Amino acid sequence: MSTTSETGPEHTPAGPGGAASDAAAREREQDRELGEAGSQLSTAPKEDLPNLPALGVVGWARWFWRQLTSMRVALLLLLLLSLAAIPGSLIPQTGVDETRVADFREQHEFLAPLYDKIGLFNVYGSVWFSAIYILLFISLIGCIAPRTWQFVGQLRGRPPGAPKRLTRLPAYTTWRTEADPGQVREAALALLKKRRFRAHLAGDAVAAEKGYLREAGNLAFHLALIVMLIAFAWGQLFKSEGNKLIVEGNGFANTLTQYDDFKSGNLFDVADLEPFSFDVKSFTGTYERSGPNKGTPRTYETELVYTEGAYGEEKTTTVKVNEPLVIGDAKVYLVSHGYAPVVTVRDGDGKVVFKDAVPLLPLDSNVTSSGVVKVLDGYRNARGEKEQLGFNAFFVPTFGGSESGTMLSQFPGLDYPVLALSAYHGDLKADSGIPQSVYQMDKTKMKEFKDSDGELFKKMLTPGETMTLPGGAGTVTFEKDVREWAGFQMVQEPGGGWALGGSIVAIAGLAGSLFIQRRRVWVRAVEGPDGVTVVEMAGLGRSESATVPEELGDLAGILYDRAPGAPEPEPSTASSEPSEPSGSPGSPDSPDPQAVPAEGAEKP
Repeated sequence: MSTTSETGPEHTPAGPGGAASDAAAREREQDRELGEAGSQLSTAPKEDLPNLPALGVVGWARWFWRQLTSMRVALLLLLLLSLAAIPGSLIPQTGVDETRVADFREQHEFLAPLYDKIGLFNVYGSVWFSAIYILLFISLIGCIAPRTWQFVGQLRGRPPGAPKRLTRLPAYTTWRTEADPGQVREAALALLKKRRFRAHLAGDAVAAEKGYLREAGNLAFHLALIVMLIAFAWGQLFKSEGNKLIVEGNGFANTLTQYDDFKSGNLFDVADLEPFSFDVKSFTGTYERSGPNKGTPRTYETELVYTEGAYGEEKTTTVKVNEPLVIGDAKVYLVSHGYAPVVTVRDGDGKVVFKDAVPLLPLDSNVTSSGVVKVLDGYRNARGEKEQLGFNAFFVPTFGGSESGTMLSQFPGLDYPVLALSAYHGDLKADSGIPQSVYQMDKTKMKEFKDSDGELFKKMLTPGETMTLPGGAGTVTFEKDVREWAGFQMVQEPGGGWALGGSIVAIAGLAGSLFIQRRRVWVRAVEGPDGVTVVEMAGLGRSESATVPEELGDLAGILYDRAPGAPEPEPSTASSEPSEPSGSPGSPDSPDPQAVPAEGAEKP
């Protein structure tokens, strides 16, 4: 007998080559199905390699935009922004401390001009820092917008149908049951919905998906970064920050002239200052008295009486370290503390020409302090001539005694206060028009008072003692009243609440994107050749994890209870049926099936 076959465009010879071609085609089809099953587990955009020979201006612009809005470029820009901020903390900044910048210029004649050219003295306002900042902002927006739109589309859609060969998925289990396939599918659908899966019937299988909060957390994290960037920029442009030293009994009104020093953002306006005022009633500081932490502050607090607005009601509050007074967008922080000895100066006739608390600046942790006392008006010397007096002041709240040999405080509390003064007379140049520090004295036109040995006249005083100046020039009394002063920092930085909220959302979103896994589950129930229902369950996660097999095993165990396993067929019957994949846990002797990776399973 002979056999002939027709060959033509619609026929393929049946031979080894044709069989191999059919197998390859089936393999490609299965890979395509697996690809579809694992698609959209992420909203990351697909990156197509540009066709370089065909790229024109528009093509290159599109390619550049795709690179700029990719996640890896956003992370790179975020790293660059962090590195760019380092010089701002290592090099003096003009907006923070002009004095340190001036000192740096004097000490580094070569580096200073170079730093000026590249903007290292004003890092956060430099062109290159702003460029990184703006590029990061654009990159985040360009990255998030399409991903958000795609994620919304995924939420509106349904999980894809089951692949033909579930055995190829990483987590797989199967068993035979006498239950009807429709009943099994309905039970699986109810079970998956109860476990908060988005599930639906797709042909002969149930398709379900869970873990959308992972992508939602990822998007929330990047949206929060944008909010933080906006809040940071807004705060820097409209912020204001100033310091004021206030002695007990004195007050402060929030106007520009009241500050000891003040700096603000480029878009700040004086009219933006919050209207308020306050008086410092008292300062209380307590310190550790013994042990290795002797002298360490235990409490720093100031009692204030404040009003909001020009005609606000007076209110009393206590401001502590890290517990500021909040008035509108402004915060009043307690940042420093020191002593202000009360000094009285009289001329040769006994007339009081100066009496005030003189704030002195601390030099160490035990509040060893220094400063000056300036008598600018009202003083006449023994010859009746107008003069000005100046005294270098050195104060210790706890003197160690003359045997200690040093004028250094032994404790920050007022246990044994001593004030050391050295006296000068002449012209303090206060009328020269050049601003002077209240804590320093210009001695270029001042003369020293001399003692009997021809040395600089100086004396150490305890509270209540008086120093008599040589030649009937007058007296200086260290009063028993030693007051304390508190340093306050008034900060007004709009956008702080948005920055805090953004940081909280960013942390929550990052936690969700790290600890929640996006995964899919399929349950297929079909009638086998022998009339017994075959149940297959498979799971697929975005990344390899033990969570998917464990969860699938748990679901399979519950579904197995609702659709118990059927007896295995006789060997003669089994030989005529298609073989099932190994690893099937379903049997009457195994009521608690566990999901196991299919033999030879591939990750799609």
